[in-house]
Amino acid sequence: MLTAHTIKILQSLDKKKFRQKYNLFLVEGNKIICELFNSNFKIKEILSTDPQKLDLSDSPITHISENELKKISFLKTPKDSVAVCYLAQEEIMEDQNIQLVLDGIQDPGNLGTIIRLADWFGIEQIICSEDTVDFYNPKVIQATMGSFTRVNVVYTNLVEYLSETQNVNIGTDMDGENIYTFEKPEKINLILGNEGNGMRAETEKLLQKSICIPRFGKSQSTESLNVSMAAGIILGQLFSK
Repeated sequence: MLTAHTIKILQSLDKKKFRQKYNLFLVEGNKIICELFNSNFKIKEILSTDPQKLDLSDSPITHISENELKKISFLKTPKDSVAVCYLAQEEIMEDQNIQLVLDGIQDPGNLGTIIRLADWFGIEQIICSEDTVDFYNPKVIQATMGSFTRVNVVYTNLVEYLSETQNVNIGTDMDGENIYTFEKPEKINLILGNEGNGMRAETEKLLQKSICIPRFGKSQSTESLNVSMAAGIILGQLFSK
């Protein structure tokens, strides 16, 4: 049985300040939890309504009731297990051939989807502005479907980073080069801006190339694409070259 104090701590982990205070975050669902065992993330404890479904002899598993699971889960329909994990130490890798750079992405679902896309295309690192939504937000973790264990996500001052990187800084712009005829540089930072405002002016100044996804539909009423949708289209094209 979980104590009221433990439940209170776990419930507080939906907020960044408490994740940082306790150095903990939650991972929900057996499928995603199993991804942790081939990663650098350390598990403090697994709480499960059905421990026999998890053959994880190396990690402590506590049996909990359905009611306790509902109290600590951040999902509308709770899964059968929750892993309490330690935050990983952030460490920036040297520039990779293709990296994603996120300038002020705010929606957890978008960040989670972008991490999942990065994993699909074998992109090992995502560089985020300091005001991008927190990687450990429960909605981000859930949206990655386990891909967060294979992509290095770091937060930094983008102006400083983009000023010093050896990669070519590429952003999206309606007047940019057509992505389908664009000649891909050898080393790329693909920069994606905020959902509503795009990238900020100081980031835009550091772009060396701009690209666009041409619109083929007859209707001109659609102003833009969702940022994670745009990322998927661009990455699919870049990797086909």
